[in-house]
Amino acid sequence: MTTTSTPASEPLTRQVSHHVSQSVFDGSRLRVVLLVEVYDGAQQQFLETYEQLRSHVESVPGHLGEQLCQSIENPSQWLITSEWESAPPFLNWVSSEEHVRMVKPLHSCVRDTRSLRFHVVRETNHPATGDGTTRGGLQTSPRIGDGVIRHALTFTVKPDSEDAVAEILADYASPEPRVDDTTRLCRTSLFLHGNRVVRAIEVRGDLLAALRHVAEQPEVRAVEEAINPYLEQDRDLGDPESARVFYTRAALPAVHHVTAGEEDPAARRHALSYPARPGRGMRLAQLLADRDEAAADDPRSPVLCSTIFQRDDVVVRLVDVRGGLDAGDPAVSLGLTDPGQVAELTTLLDDPAGTETSAPKGGELARALEGARMELVTDRRSPDA
Repeated sequence: MTTTSTPASEPLTRQVSHHVSQSVFDGSRLRVVLLVEVYDGAQQQFLETYEQLRSHVESVPGHLGEQLCQSIENPSQWLITSEWESAPPFLNWVSSEEHVRMVKPLHSCVRDTRSLRFHVVRETNHPATGDGTTRGGLQTSPRIGDGVIRHALTFTVKPDSEDAVAEILADYASPEPRVDDTTRLCRTSLFLHGNRVVRAIEVRGDLLAALRHVAEQPEVRAVEEAINPYLEQDRDLGDPESARVFYTRAALPAVHHVTAGEEDPAARRHALSYPARPGRGMRLAQLLADRDEAAADDPRSPVLCSTIFQRDDVVVRLVDVRGGLDAGDPAVSLGLTDPGQVAELTTLLDDPAGTETSAPKGGELARALEGARMELVTDRRSPDA
C-alpha cells in the first residue's frame, strides 16, 4: 500500500500565501464526500462491499473516521463521508493500486459516483483563538481561487513510439470549448518526457462534465483510438470498466497552484518532470510548492505561475515563464533557489543530475533543468479563455 512519506500526525496547520489558490499542503483536515447511486436490487451487495472497504480503510494512516448515509427521498442514493488528518495521506491512498483493486467490486452495484474533497475551514467545536487563527487542524483562512480547475492525465507509451504518438496527439481539431451553460474548456497543454505523456487541462465550471464532454468528441475519440496500439497499458474505451480503470490510473491531480498575480502575453508555458524515488513523490511536490510559494512574492522571478501535479512518484511542474526557461538562473527555473532544499532534492529525486550525495551546482543545475524539461506537443487555448 502506498503511504505518505510524512507521518500522518506531523503536519501542522499553517498560513498559506494569498498567492496560492490551491494547495493540499496547509496541514488542515480533509473531508471527502462520495456521492453514490446504487442499482436497483443491488443494495445488499453494496452494503457488504462497503463493509469490507470500511474495515480496511480504518487502518490507513491519516484516516480519522467516516459515515455512511442513505437519502430519505431516494433510497438508491447514498453518501459516504470520511475525514482525514490532512490531504496528503488520503491522496496517497486513493492513488494506490491497492485502492484500485479494493473499489473494483463496487462498480458492479453502483450506477454512478462522484468524489468531492474539502479542507475543513470552520466548525462549531473549534472556536477561533484570540489572534484570529483556529486550532484543531482547520484551514486558517479560505483561499481565493481564480475560477479555474486544473487537472492532468498521464500515461506511458511503448519505447521508440514517442515520435509517432507526438504526431498523432498534435494533429487533431480542437474540441468545442463550451460544455454547457456553466462549464467551459479554457486550455489544454500536452507534453512528452521520454515515453510519458502528460495532458494538463484547465476548466471553468464542472471538471467531470468537461472530461466527459472531451471524451465524447469525435475528433478526440479518433485520436484516442489511434494511440491505443502504442500504449503500455492496454485499454478499451468502449468497455466502461476498462475505461474507468485506465482513467483512474491516469489521473494526475493538481496539488498546488500559485500565481504572482501578473500576466504577460509573451510568457511561454513549460513543463518539468521530477522523477521521485519510491515513496518520496509527495514530499518532493511539497518542497517544490514551498519554493514556488516563496518565489511568488519576488517581483524579479520570471515564473508567473506554477501548478504542481503529483501521483505516487510522478511529479510534474507546469510553469508559465517570462523570457523562457533558459533566460535566467536554472535554479529559479527548477523552482529550487534555497541551497538547503536543493540539497534535499538529491535525497528525493531518482537520479538528481547524476549524483546521489551532493547538491547540484552550476553546470549540474543546467543539466538537471535540461533533463527535467518536457517536450511540448501542443498548447491550445479557447478564444475567450
